[in-house]
Amino acid sequence: MKAPAFWFTPPHRPDLRARLLAPLAALRARALARRRAACVRWTAPVPVICVGSLTTAGSGKAQAVLAVVGHLQAMGHKPAILCRGTGGRSSRPVTVDVQKHTQADVSDRALLTAAFAPTWISRDRRQGAEALLAVTPTGGGQTDCIVIDDGLQELHVFNDISVIVVDAALGFGNGRSFPAGPLHEPLASGLNRADLVLSIGSDAAQSVFERTWGAGVTCPRIRGRLELLETGMDWRGARLVAFAGIGDSEIFFAALRGLGADLVHCAALEERHPPGAALIARLEREAASRGAQLVTTELDAVRLAPEIRRKVLTLPLRLQVAEWEPFDAALARIGLTAGCAVTAVTPPVFPR
Repeated sequence: MKAPAFWFTPPHRPDLRARLLAPLAALRARALARRRAACVRWTAPVPVICVGSLTTAGSGKAQAVLAVVGHLQAMGHKPAILCRGTGGRSSRPVTVDVQKHTQADVSDRALLTAAFAPTWISRDRRQGAEALLAVTPTGGGQTDCIVIDDGLQELHVFNDISVIVVDAALGFGNGRSFPAGPLHEPLASGLNRADLVLSIGSDAAQSVFERTWGAGVTCPRIRGRLELLETGMDWRGARLVAFAGIGDSEIFFAALRGLGADLVHCAALEERHPPGAALIARLEREAASRGAQLVTTELDAVRLAPEIRRKVLTLPLRLQVAEWEPFDAALARIGLTAGCAVTAVTPPVFPR
């Protein structure tokens, strides 16, 4: 679903439609609060770090998960990633195999993260956590922590650390919950459960976020920005037809221009939806007619059929975080420190 424009009006000047939908949003929020209060959450035998979002719009969670996992690995830990697998056909716990599975099997995000750490998908997050801890992950070693992708609204698994990811440019939209705004739940209740807020964007976007939302974010905040990963390829003068379906596709396009590429056409696609054959054919014709090459992001590339993927250059984006200290302090509180991995234990069998 494309987010309606009125969700992103200034929070102090809500659109009439947001005001009219406010009673329905309040009813939904109360029902969610009752469900959360009634749930007894399962505690995993290893620390669980949730990387999630309060908004339905894209916020950069996939890159945030990779950044968190990479940081944990650099500290000497062996994280496994647990995804819901939204968009994939598998419903029971499955360990993701990049050689065997497709985006239609396990979701695009799971395929992307599986290249960096053992990744499981499961609609039931507790079942998934139990399954991944019951086996030795591919590549050897014992999982000593779990990173849950997009689990902030999870009701049945206890998160030892919850990181809220937000696009600094979009912020929290109009500050209202669905359907009056883009938030999954009221902003105050979501922030109250957060240990950290990770805002992603340029320096200018970070300043806007600080002015608009800084006073309401009472937990530590860390800042990051998406940057192109150096591949050694010289992009200067390269004629490109670029397409992307990430949260803010303009970040990708601007990064290509920054490398000196000549973008003859840019296509911002609908987020979370693989481009159809007709669209790819149209982009191919556009590239051929203008002597250009197709290029996209890693996340968009895994959404493509293999025969199409071979025709498209892939340029990876990476989230650069300059201030890991607040996150490291949160890790230390749950026993995850550099060079001192928590010993994983065999999880007990719980009655369901």
